[in-house]
Amino acid sequence: MTQKVCLVTGAGRGIGAAIAREMHARGYAVVLMSPSENCTTLAAELGGVAHRGVAQSGDDLKAVVDLAMSTHGRIDAVLNHTGHPPKGDLLAITDENWDLAHDMILKSVIRMARLVTPVMEAQGAGAIVTVTTYASHEPSLWFPASCTYRAAVSTFTKLYADRYGPAGIRMNCLAPGFTDSLDVAKYGDLAALKRIGTVQEQAQAAAFLLTDQSSYVTGQTLRVDGGLTRSV
Repeated sequence: MTQKVCLVTGAGRGIGAAIAREMHARGYAVVLMSPSENCTTLAAELGGVAHRGVAQSGDDLKAVVDLAMSTHGRIDAVLNHTGHPPKGDLLAITDENWDLAHDMILKSVIRMARLVTPVMEAQGAGAIVTVTTYASHEPSLWFPASCTYRAAVSTFTKLYADRYGPAGIRMNCLAPGFTDSLDVAKYGDLAALKRIGTVQEQAQAAAFLLTDQSSYVTGQTLRVDGGLTRSV
């Protein structure tokens, strides 16, 4: 049986690393990318391969896709996970930082889709998941650039799902609430479950969307936030 392949960006630590581990545990070969050498260390641990790079670089995205194809000749699942763009008061964020947020959060997803869609079309199937945020549904002034562009990712995801669903390719978003990858324990009481989430919980939800367990789910944003958001 041919081993399936999962490509994970932002895989050096936190949610991205947890997803890489979860997909490996489910039998996928992993191809990892992150800005630091952590992705190389994790790839060695999991028997995978890695490329150091950043999501906002089109060259780095192409390099990690090329690595996956040269190593395995296929890509079955892609997890887009980016860093956090600069924060600030709404109108104090500079043009340069808005541009960085655009390249990091939205354009990276579009570029990755351009790269892997022909591969998945040829295979007749594929799944793409992007990690966004609960605040794509309920915008927060704590991180305005992030929630602005991650809301745009949800829109792009729906458009992509409509366009490429007939080819057997699914695209969804995972929208975490406060999670223990960051120092956010003080916000636990904001969730209905009265605690923050764990990276393992986010990874299990991501793996659901990346695998055939969610074979009839596409164009959706799954909020894994412990009941933090109030919108229906």
